[in-house]
Amino acid sequence: MAEGEKSFHGLELSKRWLDAADSGAELLRYVVEQVAQIYCLEVESNAQQQEEEVVQSRLLQPLECFLFGEDPQTGLEKLQQGSASSQLCGRVFKEGETVYSCRDCAIDPTCVLCMDCFEYSVHKGHRYKMHGSSGGGFCDCGDLEAWKTGPCCSKHDSGTDAAMETDESLLDPGLRERAQKLFQVLLGYTTDMFVWEESFELAAELKPRVMEDTYYCVLYNDEHHSYEHVIYTLQRSVQCNHTEAQAHTALIDKEGRRAVKRGTLSSCQEAKNLIRSHSEHISLQPLRVEILHSVVMAHQSFAIRLGSWFQQIVGYSVGLRQVFCQVVLKPNADPTRLSLISRLMLGDARLYKGARKVIHELIFSSLLMETEYKRLFAIVFTKHYMQLQKDYILDDHDRSISITALSVQIFTVPTLARQLIEEGNVIKVIVDTVMELLSEHLDVNHRFHFQGYNSDKFFRIQVIFNDLRYILISKPTVWTEELRRQFLEGFRVFLALLNCMQGMEEVKRQLGQHIEVEPEWEAGFSVQRQLRHILVMFQEWCSSDETVCLLSFRECHRQLMSCTNQPFHSEATDYYMCKHILHVRPYKVSQEPVSIHLPISRLLAGLYVQLCYTGAIKHLHEYMDPESLDFIFWAEHPLRCVVLAAQVSAEMWRRNGLSLVSQVYYYQDVKCRDEMFDKDVMMLQIAASKMDPNHFVMLILQRFELFDFFNGSHSSKDQELLKQWNRLTEEMLYLIIIIVGERYVPGISHVTKEDVTMREVIHLLCIEPMAHSSLVKGLPDNESHETGLETVIPKVATFKKPGVSGHGLYEVKKDCLPEFNPFFFHYSKSQHSKAEDAQKKRRTQEGSDKALHPPVPPPFCPAFSSVVRVLCCDILLHVLRRVLQRAVEDRATCWTEAMIQRALHLIGQGLLEEKTQLGADSVDEVTFDFSLKARKIGSEHGKSVFQLLCKMKSLPSLEAQKDMIKWTLQMFDTVKYLREKTSPAASMSVEPTKPEEIVPDKDKAERKRKADAAKQHRLKIMAQMSAMQKNFIESNKMLYDNMPESSQGEAVVSSESCAMDLGELRVAVGPQRGSTPADREVLTCILCQEEQEVQALSPAMVLTACVQRSTVLTQCRGKTLTIDETSYPLFMPPDLAVGTHTGSCGHVMHATCWQKYFEAVQNTTRNRLHAEQIIDLENGEYMCPLCKSLCNTVVPLVPLEPLTLNYENAELVGQHLTLTRWIQIIFARIKGLMSFSPGISSEANKDEDSALYGEGQSDFRSILSFGVQEARKFSDSISEMLLVCATTVHRVGLQMPPNELCPRVPIMAWNTCAFTIQAIENMLQDVDKTLFGSLQNRQLAGLKAVVQFSATQHLNSPQPSVSHAVIQKHFTDMLGVLLPRGTEVTPSIVEVDFFHLLVGLVLAIPALYQEEAVDLHPSPVSSAYNHLHILHLVTMAHVVQVLLCATDYPAVSGSEEGVEARGAVEVYAAVSQSTSGLRSGVSGCSVADRVRSGVTPFLRCAALFFNCLTGVPPPEELSSTAVTSQGQLEALCSYLALPSNLFQLFQDHRGTVSALIQRWCGHPAVTKAFKGEIQTISYPRKRNRLIELPEDYSALLNQASHFQCPNSSDDERKHPTLCLFCGTMLCAQNTCCQMQLDGEEVGACTAHTANCGAGLGMFLRIRECEIVLMASKTRGSPYPAPYLDDYGETDPQLGRGNPLHLCPERYQKLHHLWEQHCILEEIARSLEVVNVLFTFELHML
Repeated sequence: MAEGEKSFHGLELSKRWLDAADSGAELLRYVVEQVAQIYCLEVESNAQQQEEEVVQSRLLQPLECFLFGEDPQTGLEKLQQGSASSQLCGRVFKEGETVYSCRDCAIDPTCVLCMDCFEYSVHKGHRYKMHGSSGGGFCDCGDLEAWKTGPCCSKHDSGTDAAMETDESLLDPGLRERAQKLFQVLLGYTTDMFVWEESFELAAELKPRVMEDTYYCVLYNDEHHSYEHVIYTLQRSVQCNHTEAQAHTALIDKEGRRAVKRGTLSSCQEAKNLIRSHSEHISLQPLRVEILHSVVMAHQSFAIRLGSWFQQIVGYSVGLRQVFCQVVLKPNADPTRLSLISRLMLGDARLYKGARKVIHELIFSSLLMETEYKRLFAIVFTKHYMQLQKDYILDDHDRSISITALSVQIFTVPTLARQLIEEGNVIKVIVDTVMELLSEHLDVNHRFHFQGYNSDKFFRIQVIFNDLRYILISKPTVWTEELRRQFLEGFRVFLALLNCMQGMEEVKRQLGQHIEVEPEWEAGFSVQRQLRHILVMFQEWCSSDETVCLLSFRECHRQLMSCTNQPFHSEATDYYMCKHILHVRPYKVSQEPVSIHLPISRLLAGLYVQLCYTGAIKHLHEYMDPESLDFIFWAEHPLRCVVLAAQVSAEMWRRNGLSLVSQVYYYQDVKCRDEMFDKDVMMLQIAASKMDPNHFVMLILQRFELFDFFNGSHSSKDQELLKQWNRLTEEMLYLIIIIVGERYVPGISHVTKEDVTMREVIHLLCIEPMAHSSLVKGLPDNESHETGLETVIPKVATFKKPGVSGHGLYEVKKDCLPEFNPFFFHYSKSQHSKAEDAQKKRRTQEGSDKALHPPVPPPFCPAFSSVVRVLCCDILLHVLRRVLQRAVEDRATCWTEAMIQRALHLIGQGLLEEKTQLGADSVDEVTFDFSLKARKIGSEHGKSVFQLLCKMKSLPSLEAQKDMIKWTLQMFDTVKYLREKTSPAASMSVEPTKPEEIVPDKDKAERKRKADAAKQHRLKIMAQMSAMQKNFIESNKMLYDNMPESSQGEAVVSSESCAMDLGELRVAVGPQRGSTPADREVLTCILCQEEQEVQALSPAMVLTACVQRSTVLTQCRGKTLTIDETSYPLFMPPDLAVGTHTGSCGHVMHATCWQKYFEAVQNTTRNRLHAEQIIDLENGEYMCPLCKSLCNTVVPLVPLEPLTLNYENAELVGQHLTLTRWIQIIFARIKGLMSFSPGISSEANKDEDSALYGEGQSDFRSILSFGVQEARKFSDSISEMLLVCATTVHRVGLQMPPNELCPRVPIMAWNTCAFTIQAIENMLQDVDKTLFGSLQNRQLAGLKAVVQFSATQHLNSPQPSVSHAVIQKHFTDMLGVLLPRGTEVTPSIVEVDFFHLLVGLVLAIPALYQEEAVDLHPSPVSSAYNHLHILHLVTMAHVVQVLLCATDYPAVSGSEEGVEARGAVEVYAAVSQSTSGLRSGVSGCSVADRVRSGVTPFLRCAALFFNCLTGVPPPEELSSTAVTSQGQLEALCSYLALPSNLFQLFQDHRGTVSALIQRWCGHPAVTKAFKGEIQTISYPRKRNRLIELPEDYSALLNQASHFQCPNSSDDERKHPTLCLFCGTMLCAQNTCCQMQLDGEEVGACTAHTANCGAGLGMFLRIRECEIVLMASKTRGSPYPAPYLDDYGETDPQLGRGNPLHLCPERYQKLHHLWEQHCILEEIARSLEVVNVLFTFELHML
């Protein structure tokens, strides 16, 4: 139907509906009939598009006509002219989509922007975070309450608040009325269909005229059954094959349900029963199956379609959106029925996934886009909150597709949160919901006990705490009376929840037998962790209003006093010590129950400190009777908790198992400590400030069960008990250190939050330099997940940038070290030890004072100022004296060094406090008299603290504490000095010099003596080393005689003249070739450590090696790489599409040792778990025994053949053996060999050949007349290893089963030799290193071994006679490219890589000397001329190839000067005359330049090849970076016996080469190349690199967000993955893009590697910010992405979300990893170190 006809039809219908008495009923009647006709038909998947067109024309178009009252297009244009666009973005996020939050501007972390809005916002330049959305949220761009600044991006910034004004009034009244009617009818219809249940009867108005007996059996998604379970069930229940079952299952998982059978009611019922029974066999819970009439299914399908249509309509105008909101929120006229939105919300948990998504997106695009209607929706949401959460708990779907997930959208809006507290008391609603859901876990004492809880259900309940956090996330600035009242009501309910946690899950010390079953503890701590931020936020809310704070404190105190957890069972008793009496009830933690959960006690401590901080403490007496404050009771339970931790540390509770150890760990861990351990310390500090200090210390001794131990009335010889007492004493002293010294809390002392964070950071960095992420993990975060680190880190630390690996580190600044406290209360045991060692080491290096004395703390606030009295109380001094006395008396079992260390620290704290007070006030005003008591008490018996310290100075057992004792005694003198001074000013001025005066002169002398002794020792060592060196030189005089030394003038002259002689012979090819060095090569086997000389007839020694296919040099990335049985790899295409690379780690073994090792590896590895992911045993893989490199073969070490040329003979031969003569001889030899092996070559055109190459004057054996020698012989061991290596190269290179008799075995050996050399030359050129002297020893050894191995292929074969004939045929075929012979079909010169051809010809030509009965080898002279003529021919052909493949030469501009330019013009003219593709009149200089640059890589490779083949050393210019490129080229030509002007070759061989050029250019393929029918390669070849990545990672994320899967258009989460080789973006980990590879379904990346990387891949998973290295379908490993944040760290999975930027050095490292063929090795090493299990199947990537 045409567009105009559609509109006309729709307008007619809409007019008829409007004219009807009840237009809504008439409209619905039409919809019902049409839906039944359209959707009841069984639609094939390929007809869905057609169905959509019918729905559009027959249903949606008429509805739009009814809405607008005219043509929809016209009506829409009118509407949009008078309507303002919305300022809100409202984009709904898909799962996995990247979202951004600004740490500087966001009100809370839930305020996020979509990618597009972020790109156009001011926040891009701020401190932002990025992370993957879990789905279900929407973009907050335009929400003024979400951002402090920059609420709108440039796209949504309307520039005026007018844009947000309602434009309902702008709607035409008729349009508003029609919209209202249309929405009422359709929303009612849609809601009825969404909340439909199987048992419902279809209403009369929804029944079509004809009801067919057609039903659907509908299977729903759940989270209990796996994919495999559902597929299995469907195959056995509805008779479908595996593919159909798989398709059904995928759609069920995606949409939430699927009709799996269509038929009669009875047939569907039968299918339903079968599905339920089969699924029950697999899982205890059957699959959910319903039978729905086809009409119901039709209506539900249309309801889904209407949902997206509603989104489209409300997006047209703010007015239409508001009308929609009014309709959906309107209360039902029938009081017994709910509003539409209530019905939809309450039915959400029973809906399937597809319907939920539609409803949620509709709510996002309507109700949440309008401020007023968002408020009304929030009220309805809060009203149903408890029921919604109960439904969610019973639901098994993820929260992201639950209606409860919308809480974050409404509870985080500050104004809305206040209104919900005032009008709906949402705090009470949320806490009541939690209490209702957790009530089943209450015990008889009304405390939680989570033994045997359901983990899934419990996790869902915990999620509700997030809603409470959302409500409290923004504290109010203005309090109303109603807000106070409702908040306090909510606070009381929250206290009731805490009351159920107070004292829960108590433990009792196990004696005798170990506990049988570990009690459950994780649940309690998970609730505690959920409440951590909520408790802090409640305290912050309270502190923002004085009245609320005081009332909250009163409520909390009342609740604490009513708690009955772990009561006393004995009456109060008097305890005596040092004339002090403590009246308290006894309680032993080691014998009675104790709980680690005390949230009310800790909340009370927090509120008390808040009262002190705000100053409201002075009004506390108005709300509470001061006499009712029992501080001993307050401190009782926190003190028990601390004692429990101490006793666990003392191993008194080890029979209680690991559960208690874990609880104590988390009690003090950064994740929980701020609301557990820290608050317990705070409560003890409160008690210490209000109690008598002697009574307080006695209470601590009593609870630590050390009272009798220090009262002298308790002794024991039980070593275990003494050990426990010592450990408890250490912990008790540590607790007092903390109580007195830990003052960095706002309210306890005058410090800020920044000061607190700064101190934490300093102490973390005193352990060791740390990365930013490690610091963040070590710091507590707030409700916004902020630690405050960024603001303080520049003040306390310096940043050290990372290298190519590792991460950036922060190091503490030196001026912050005085703040270091060795007994920092947040240190764990290991951290304390590390920090102490690090600081001592640092001070030793700096030569400063080694004493780790306490730092000067900030003064207490007035409310806590009396805490310091604990330090100078009689009981503590008594305890200190007892500890020191035991050390002086050296009763080994009664003291420990740690105890002394803590005692010294406490004494130091007391002295520092006294010094501080003396410095601030006059002596008369200072009442703190620690030093006086420490000198006086016990002095009559010589046992005062001071006297004991003086005795300890000389104790050898306390050598480690000597520095601290010394510092303490100095402090005694300093304080005494200050007390004796009458003037504070005088004392302050003299004080700095005092410690220096105290230092005795003898200490300085001692230090000087030690330094002199150390110096003498160093000189003695140096003299001994010098003598040993001279002795070695004398013993090995022969070695040093040939070494040039500046002190030996004659030696210098002789060495220089020798170098000149050698330099004349630094030629690797031709009659002037230098001699092969006759060096003995003696190597050590890495397995047996025995040495052996490498000799041809000795047992084989082998190099570990790895053969792999490679596309590193390819010029046609992505070309389909196909290999079959008929492929003939003799000619490598010039695009180098795929090559075979052989690399080695350079480690040597005996062949027999390797065979034993390999057998052992195979036997042991088969039993290892996941071993197949590391090494492939079937393909001969193993790890190098020494360096663990991955290998799959060995290369035997073949010694260089010692060859020396007779230069006179060579010169005589050269006069006869010209190029033309050599060609004639070669052809004669080939022709003669044909009579023995007719298959060598096809019959050539004799006349043409004789015309081209001269008369055939040579006979069959002319080739032998220029010198032959006996062929080289090898030991059986070497022959065997040569065969092993060749077979592996053949198998890997051609991806075929091993076949040592295959004629392609020698070809693949030559190919791997050539390709490996090309890869090395490419690498050296890429890193701008010299051709010789730059390779590592392992690379050079491997390369030489590969060349020598390839050179022996004509000698080594299981069937020598067959092998000779095969290689002779290969040689003949290769020669056919250079010397085309008539009708033979050979590749043209534009279709081959000439370096591969050079290697093949040079290594194959010795086979021409071999006959069936005679095994001969060319002599050195013959080889020299063979190599020379082959190289000349190949070089000339390559020059012509370069000319033919480049046509963009500039025209000639003036006369051509220079011999080279003229030669270039001549050659170019000869080539252009032979072909029609080249234009004439080009510049000779440009031709010469192009040829020079194009041929240079070939010459470099040839130089490497001949160097490894002959061993002739290269000219020095090729090892120097100072030589120009022209100098390098001349040196190359000299080494290869080529003229530096390559065009001279054409002059020298003019007679032969002229005809050759004609034949080369006359090949049909050359003509095709000029026509563009054949792809040609320009020279020099393009150097491959990894793709260019953007500097900012957000650009990649942006690219990924716009990625469209090529095979699907759904909204399911995608995993965009970038190939770093070619830049292709792939859809990974998704079934939509799976492909068949070798008969198996694999993911897009795995399939891509087959062509792009020949089986190897390097992919960047963009949303995970992670590199994946792949080597096969089952083998791969993750690798850090080359993107770092500002702190020099990678961010896998975007866990931290900091802005990321490309690190060029790390990306370059990745490039080298690929370029040097180390990907396979990296994967193996990674898997060997740590077996990585991906969260997905690797082959599905």
